[in-house]
Amino acid sequence: MTITEQQARTGYTDRTGASHRFGDAAEELRVRDDDRGHVFHSWSAQAQINPTPVAAGEGSTFWDYQGNAYLDFSSQLVNLNLGHQHPDLVRAIQEQAGRLATIQPSMANDVRGELARRIAEVAPGDLNHVFFTNGGADANENAVRMARRYTGRHKVLSMYRSYHGNTNTAIALTGDPRRWANQPDADGSVAHFFGPYPYRSAFHATSEAEEGQRALEHLEQVITLEGPQTVAAILLETIIGTNGVLMPPPGYLQGVRELCDRYGIVFIADEVMVGFGRVGEWFAVDAYDVTPDLITFAKGINSGYVPLGGVVISDAIAHFFDDVSFQGGLTYSGHPLACAAGIATFEVFERDGILQRVRDLGSRVVEPTITGWLETHPSLGEVRGRGLFWALELVRDRETHEPLVPFNASGADATPMGEVAASCKTAGVWPFTHFNRMHVAPPLVITEDELRRGLDAIDTALAVADRYYRA
Repeated sequence: MTITEQQARTGYTDRTGASHRFGDAAEELRVRDDDRGHVFHSWSAQAQINPTPVAAGEGSTFWDYQGNAYLDFSSQLVNLNLGHQHPDLVRAIQEQAGRLATIQPSMANDVRGELARRIAEVAPGDLNHVFFTNGGADANENAVRMARRYTGRHKVLSMYRSYHGNTNTAIALTGDPRRWANQPDADGSVAHFFGPYPYRSAFHATSEAEEGQRALEHLEQVITLEGPQTVAAILLETIIGTNGVLMPPPGYLQGVRELCDRYGIVFIADEVMVGFGRVGEWFAVDAYDVTPDLITFAKGINSGYVPLGGVVISDAIAHFFDDVSFQGGLTYSGHPLACAAGIATFEVFERDGILQRVRDLGSRVVEPTITGWLETHPSLGEVRGRGLFWALELVRDRETHEPLVPFNASGADATPMGEVAASCKTAGVWPFTHFNRMHVAPPLVITEDELRRGLDAIDTALAVADRYYRA
């Protein structure tokens, strides 16, 4: 569904092509009834949610059935890098569907091959091969499978503050509370470690450099105690996403690379959230001058218009499987409709200078704006980020760093963050909140005026958080 500017003001077009004016109460009721009667939602207690019915979207904005517009400051789930209903992506899917809607992955296909080549061309080092999946979780799942087969080892190390997906291996590797209810039976195949987090240092560090060094020393201790000969891979998000937009200190990722080389461990960079332009680079590792052995991706590769993910593979690992069968596959691996949208994504990035505009908007608009709030909002403990990916850490006390709401808060304990989010929505901005943090992650195609309007709404919402500050 593509809507014009005029339609955005007056109505929307449904899946049958029929036009409706906003305010169609009967249509909204039907959507709500179908959802509440039959849709089982993820990560939710079903009776305690009330999903917002969405009628239309375009660019950086989506509309409910009443015609209320929301500036999408979360890019949905930080996947809608090119925004809602981008005409180039929609057209690519339509044209591919008219030519060849699907073909099994064991056959060669023009769009699948072209997208793999384009990804390899922008990947660092000798990562020249791509295994396609349907999303980020199965990308991580298959990357781990490759590492285990390649090394002949079974154990994988990952950070506590992390999210890697909801399939069996991926959720075991996840460090945040979503793991707790889903963790498979313990078999010793996963061990977690503390990554660098200078604002809440687990190492009592007094500087960013010290934090990075102590985090590396800790990681090497974990490797030693787990048994280097048992460790197949270290899997980490290049920049921690949902769990705080945690930026690796200078030298940290190079240190991880060195540890992996020293102990024969595969370095897997999870770029599901930060790849494809989110921080102004094709892959976030480019900003840190490090080359992993495997990179996992999804989300921004085609903005989720059709599910797509994958693993970018180094020559050494790819060639290991020249005469050794890789035991993994998916019916929809490299789906032509998804790959066509991926190729269109590359074309839009190149034509419209998306990487450059992300760097510009991040450094010229977002960074000075939100760092300025440190002077005006006492509840703002720290800001961090890059490009169009930032976190605002909200606290009740700057000296103790006490968070605005407790870790993994729910119910009444989460009320302050709920009020902050509600203030944003009232101003027509759909926010991304997690625990005690507000994230800034709008579509990469957002206009400067829209970006400033969204930041203004967050500025106003922070006054709500300030009321909880203990002066």
